[in-house]
Amino acid sequence: MDNLVWIQEWYRARLNSEWEEYYGIRIDTLDNPGWIVKIDIAETEYENKSFEPISVSHGDDWMSCKIENGCFIGAGDSTKLYEIVAIFRRWIEEN
Repeated sequence: MDNLVWIQEWYRARLNSEWEEYYGIRIDTLDNPGWIVKIDIAETEYENKSFEPISVSHGDDWMSCKIENGCFIGAGDSTKLYEIVAIFRRWIEEN
């Protein structure tokens, strides 16, 4: 399954008339340029799972992913959107 289809299904599975009132998924651009992805995991079965932060930086080739305050936060250069979602997916599927 494609990562875009997968993230849609992951979000859809959380919908319960309450979770989506306070939480969700945000994908935005950065001015350096790049992407930032914030995926709330609060009040899900994943909120207390460990995640080893990722940080890669080679000039214009960069990416970081972490869990902070009940939220998966991934950021990266303009080529990293797919990879950020893939990292989140892999973590979810491993847990």
